[in-house]
Amino acid sequence: MDPTTMHARENPSESLQQQAYDRLEEMIVTTQLPAGAAVSEATLAKQLGMSRTPVREALQRLAREGLVRVLPRRGLLVTELDVGKQLRMLEVRRAIERLMADRAASRRDAQQASAFRAVAAEFEAAGKAEDEALFTRADRTFNRLLVEAAHNEFAAEAASLMQGHSRRFWYVHQRGRSSVKEASALHSAIANAIANGDSEAAGHASEKLLDHVEAFTRATLRT
Repeated sequence: MDPTTMHARENPSESLQQQAYDRLEEMIVTTQLPAGAAVSEATLAKQLGMSRTPVREALQRLAREGLVRVLPRRGLLVTELDVGKQLRMLEVRRAIERLMADRAASRRDAQQASAFRAVAAEFEAAGKAEDEALFTRADRTFNRLLVEAAHNEFAAEAASLMQGHSRRFWYVHQRGRSSVKEASALHSAIANAIANGDSEAAGHASEKLLDHVEAFTRATLRT
């Protein structure tokens, strides 16, 4: 049993909140809830088949991460995409993710190493199938594993503010600029390096991924 499953069984209310967060974040990232859309807690709770409490907690978390904006007495709004903001965020993301990849490779335990190998295989499957939804789910799993294995709560807090924005930006703009196969291969390389405990390779693979992401992001300015 993996640590996430064990934790879910010990704290079912938090698990329900996490489920609500995961589903809503994926809906935003994959533009089922598009940028600029007005949403309500009650409507989303009904759509997800959940009570309003876990949905409210998930929306509060998404608001802290900047994916939704609370409008007093008017509900919530899915935030707009901003290329300039994305580029500024990448300056921070590059440093944070290289640090986390390095630390995860040196600090991961045997169970986490196995989990990184599994998510590397998920990325490879997503790339082979050119499956965008599978890629975004694998990416979310990868980011959680990275946080757990790196054992640095300050880096984790910074990373949490960027991950959803990065996935959504890629999902919206990747066609013609970045293939699922290429993005999956870059992520798989980091996951395998961490699984192997190779800090140098993990850091190098992280730099390659961020080089790709930056080039892809800048390409959106030319259209």
